Amino acid sequence: MILYFRLLKESFAFAMNALRNNKLRTMLSLLGVTIGIFSIIAVLAAVDSLDQKIQKNLSTLDKNTIYLTSQSFGPTEVPRWKREQFPNVTYEEYQNLKGSIDHVENSCFQYFASSQNITFDSNTADNVNMVAVTSEFVDIQRMEFSEGRFFNEAESNSGRQVVVLGNDIAKNLFGEMEPVGKTVRMYGQRFTVIGVTKKKGNSGIDIGGGDDTSAFFPSAYLRRIYGDNNPRVLPVIVIKPEKGIDMAALKGDISQKLRNLRGVKQGDIDNFFVNVLSGLTDFIDGILGNVRKGGIMISFFSFLVGGFGIANIMFVSVKERTNLIGIQKSLGAKNKFILFQFLFEAIILCLIGGAIGLMIVWLLAIVLSKALDFEFVLSMANVLIGTGLSVVVGLISGILPAISASKLDPVEAIRSGI
Repeated sequence: MILYFRLLKESFAFAMNALRNNKLRTMLSLLGVTIGIFSIIAVLAAVDSLDQKIQKNLSTLDKNTIYLTSQSFGPTEVPRWKREQFPNVTYEEYQNLKGSIDHVENSCFQYFASSQNITFDSNTADNVNMVAVTSEFVDIQRMEFSEGRFFNEAESNSGRQVVVLGNDIAKNLFGEMEPVGKTVRMYGQRFTVIGVTKKKGNSGIDIGGGDDTSAFFPSAYLRRIYGDNNPRVLPVIVIKPEKGIDMAALKGDISQKLRNLRGVKQGDIDNFFVNVLSGLTDFIDGILGNVRKGGIMISFFSFLVGGFGIANIMFVSVKERTNLIGIQKSLGAKNKFILFQFLFEAIILCLIGGAIGLMIVWLLAIVLSKALDFEFVLSMANVLIGTGLSVVVGLISGILPAISASKLDPVEAIRSGI
């Protein structure tokens, strides 16, 4: 055991000596490993950070939440021309389903609407995400408020011109002023601010709103000015099931009741989609998984370059130290000793390159987290992956030079150095 510790110490000394004596050559050789580790770990860290942020934001919603609408949230076998003929869900259908479906904790009616500008005096919030919903939305979304409240059932049913602002929108319009009770303009009308949501942070993906750049108001207002079949809005029935129920049975019940309401004939396909949030999250996970795989495949070529560079420097190192290897073997050093010496040196060189790559990713994560409203995380798992890959590259790149060094004939090796 002491012999191997001494071997590791000597190999480290040889590696450090090679770094000092051949700075340019070593830097160019390590560059490939550094770029390879940086590429793979940066991709993994970015994808993991995005996935963590999405999961955190979607955690406020039950993944069994159902979105009943004329559009599919994911891939579908229904051709586009047929989907375009599907009628929108209506408020009357929502009321009918609300009173006839069992095992439902809550449901609401919502419009997916285009962005609007909201103004207060001389201040304007551009491209605000407009979330037109019934009052039950606050319980389905589990919304929290820093000020005020959500609109009640009476305000919702009457389409009263009240609005709940996302945290960023409120700060943009009012600064340090008290927002609740103030009047803003949107859709060319005056709306009274009755609440401000608690700061949430933006994932880039929010189902039907809920982020800090949204404005929530009664859907009855949009239904009054747009009607049920206006292309500017997409009506959606949101259903939150009770916990622990059979989702397949509930989806079948909803589908059958809506088919009956619409008079869809037996054998005809549904002219609507029953979208489950868990299906969308699985779809997102699939996309992130493909991005992760694609990034790793691209980064693999950087690893090839880095591996060739390390192999090259190790062959050169063997050539330069042929005389020394001959002396070591003539003094009794075994082939295994020489083999491990060069393998350790290759691994140490790769670990240095990997450490530099990981440090660059770490520094970049800190800079981007401070510059953007998004937390980039370099997890311990990714650090271990980067370290492990460095060791693997060192082993693969150093094995052939190490074998060639260990098999040198001591007499020929000493003679070649004279």
